[in-house]
Amino acid sequence: MWEYEHSVETTAAPEALWRHWSDMATWPQWNGGIETIDVEGPFAVGTAFTMTPPGDEPIRMRLVEIRPDESFTDEMDAGDFVVRTQHRLEPTATGLTRIVYRTEITGEAAGHVGPELGPQITADFPEVLAALVKLAEG
Repeated sequence: MWEYEHSVETTAAPEALWRHWSDMATWPQWNGGIETIDVEGPFAVGTAFTMTPPGDEPIRMRLVEIRPDESFTDEMDAGDFVVRTQHRLEPTATGLTRIVYRTEITGEAAGHVGPELGPQITADFPEVLAALVKLAEG
């Protein structure tokens, strides 16, 4: 298994952050790692979507878990490995909201694929979270 987690804290309310997460069609407006997105349904468990990173091939994914105003998880199943990214909102003791992005690569080929693919997937997490915070605090 390969794993990586990045988090930031913000004054933005969980509801404000959730509005941006659940409006998948607008992700490319604040997530520089997405050039285009094609969403095949509502923001609900089981909905498939295709994201195209700038200059790269499209990636087909689906929503596998949603806890409104708390977290959602998306998954890309490549057969011999699976990439799951959990997006969480956690209250802090100081009244802020912690935004956590956690990616895990599991499966038979995770040992080969993870060390190369994982950092490619997660490299922009700091920029993505900074853009989300700026938008939600706006």
